[in-house]
Amino acid sequence: MSDSNIKSIMDSTMNNLHAMVDADTIVGSPITVGDITLIPVSKVAFGLATGGSDFPSKNQQGLFGGGGGAGVTITPIAFMAITGSTVKMLPIYNEITSIEKAIDMAPEILEKAKELFKKEDK
Repeated sequence: MSDSNIKSIMDSTMNNLHAMVDADTIVGSPITVGDITLIPVSKVAFGLATGGSDFPSKNQQGLFGGGGGAGVTITPIAFMAITGSTVKMLPIYNEITSIEKAIDMAPEILEKAKELFKKEDK
């Protein structure tokens, strides 16, 4: 099997995949509404397959057959909302993990802990 034939198929497939998916696909262009800036965030999954084979032939060179393909799934998952110096992640779906929930609640927990320690000191 000719390495250059497979390389050509892989290069073509990768170039087409690169044209479909880039950094702007994952983190979209900012949208400004009043004093709020929204930045769309997406999850991107892709698959890639390439293959080929040499077939016997009466001449010296033989015949080559091959192909390649790729698939992409783009799923919007959230918006980053920026207002002044505040940044919040606004998920589109309610599939928030425990870690994300804890990070979102951290400022409230710290404030409550401060209040609790102030009461104990008195």
